[in-house]
Amino acid sequence: MLFAYKAVTKSGVEQDGVIDAPNQDLAISSLQRRDLVLVSIHPFDNDTSFFGNIKLFRRVKSAEIVILSRQIATLFEAKVSVLSTFRLLAEESENPLLKDALTQVTDDIKAGAPISGALARHKIIFSDFYTSMVKSGEESGHLSETFNYLADYLDRSYAQSTKAKNALIYPAFVIASFLVVAVIMVTFVIPKLSVIIKETGQELPIYTKIVLWLSDFASAYGLFILLLLAGLSVFALRYVRTEDGKLSLDRFKLSIPYVGDLFRKLYLSRIADNLNTMITSGIPMVRALEVSADVVGNQVYRSIMMRSAEGVKGGNNTSDVLSNYPEIPKIMVQMIRVGEESGKIGFVLGTMAKFYSREVDGQIDNLVSLIEPALIVVLGVGVAVLLTSVLVPIYNLASGF
Repeated sequence: MLFAYKAVTKSGVEQDGVIDAPNQDLAISSLQRRDLVLVSIHPFDNDTSFFGNIKLFRRVKSAEIVILSRQIATLFEAKVSVLSTFRLLAEESENPLLKDALTQVTDDIKAGAPISGALARHKIIFSDFYTSMVKSGEESGHLSETFNYLADYLDRSYAQSTKAKNALIYPAFVIASFLVVAVIMVTFVIPKLSVIIKETGQELPIYTKIVLWLSDFASAYGLFILLLLAGLSVFALRYVRTEDGKLSLDRFKLSIPYVGDLFRKLYLSRIADNLNTMITSGIPMVRALEVSADVVGNQVYRSIMMRSAEGVKGGNNTSDVLSNYPEIPKIMVQMIRVGEESGKIGFVLGTMAKFYSREVDGQIDNLVSLIEPALIVVLGVGVAVLLTSVLVPIYNLASGF
């Protein structure tokens, strides 16, 4: 839980920030261990300031975690002590949320907690996957290599997600711009021209009648439509935050032609890469499957991973368990079986991750190359219909004089 606080240092310097703790008492204790005199403290989610209510200003970006992992690995390789490493990174962090988390991690390590345990207290920043990897590194004595593995994995995951999101920015912007222009024309421009067109008494083309009807409807019921859309949007947002809503949305994503196949390969790439990274670090398959369920980002595949973990826990091979689910391709099941039989399942999963990653990159590139000309054609037709429906009657009127 997050708490916003204001405090004063022993030297009299005022300090404010955000701290993550299970409850307010532990938050106060942690701040007092830093030799701070508390002025006020309250749950951060109840912050009434403008920036406090904007989620964007209270999160740690994936890119920041990638950089942090690289820095930790580099400092460990340089034989810098654990306490000095986290204290230095806390002082240098520009993100207030990350800064406070690292400061508290430093305090917890100083009090005798393991690195993984100190990081696990900040689940909003460090996922179960992250802390499980760190715990494995502590047990094996290869912390610097573990943080490099984490940085590599998070970097790949971040790059792939960013590329998928960026591919949608251009078409979303173009479509939104067209809709805004269309609404302005239908609501404000065409109604003024329709008065002139209707007064001529000429026979109008069918597409002109449709556009004028849409214009009249929008002018008469525009406010009602806007309120209805706002209500539906609020309902939809609340629904997709429920378990049933998340599952329905994720199933819908996988059912969309072409795009669904892209999502499927993205999740398979994420699963294979995640399993490879964890198994290579010495984490058991059951735990790797459970953690993969939490980071895959899709409720359908999350359910598959959790049920597979139960099956492996019951003594079955991973390949045999995964073969029961049509969402997992047969080629992936066969490759995992080969890895199990040869004892190189980590290498096989790494190969599968690279394969699906290349497939995702290729499909995204193809999708972008197809979207641009398709948008040009669709928008061109849309603009042509709007203009033609208005200009043709006016041209016919002018030709009659």
